[in-house]
Formats: sequence, structure tokens, C-alpha cells
Amino acid sequence: QVQLVESGGGLVQAGGSLRLSCAASGSVFSFNVLAWYRQAPGKQRELLAAITRGGQTNYTDSVKGRFTISINNANHTVALQMNNLKPEDTAVYYCNAEDTAWGTRYWGQGTQVSVSS
Repeated sequence: QVQLVESGGGLVQAGGSLRLSCAASGSVFSFNVLAWYRQAPGKQRELLAAITRGGQTNYTDSVKGRFTISINNANHTVALQMNNLKPEDTAVYYCNAEDTAWGTRYWGQGTQVSVSS
């Protein structure tokens, strides 16, 4: 089992920045991809960014150039630096760990990000 704990959410004005962090514990070598998702009220959960242990990244178009995902393999954390935030970025943000070989996925409890206009 893998436990994921997010931190760093909060309220920020449009144009501001936040940095989310996710700490993994437990069977930390059972996953090879870490990712950030978000879910706004009334909407489906969407993938924002993903990173492999080797540092290969992938972003959804809506956050390219504004969000940066990074990984620290030494302490099993993944961060999401969010710049130039917009009101439409308001959502609950979730950390995800995946073992792509087995399709096993783990989720954090989520952290609220609210952006005021």
C-alpha cells in the first residue's frame, strides 16, 4: 500500500502562485509515475501533469507554461508549482501514484485550491 498526503493548498488572488506538495509513504517503490489531478464542483476529475521517476513530464494543455511538476526520488515527494493562477483553476487537487505495469493507482485525500478574481 501507498499513502499519499498533499499539502500547500489555499486561497490566492488571480495571477498569484501556489506550490503543492505530496509525500508518499509505505510501499514507495511500487509505483513508477506520480501525477496531479484536480476536480472542480460538478466536473470530472482531470489529469494536469504527470512525471516518471526518470523525470519525464507530461502536461495537459490548460496548464502548460503555468504549472511545473517535479519529483524528489530521495524523499518520495512530488510537487506542483502553479503560477499565474486563474479563477478557473479553483478545484480540489489530488496527488496520484501509479504502477503502470499492474494498473494499480493510489490517491491522496486532496487539497483545496481557491483562486479569487
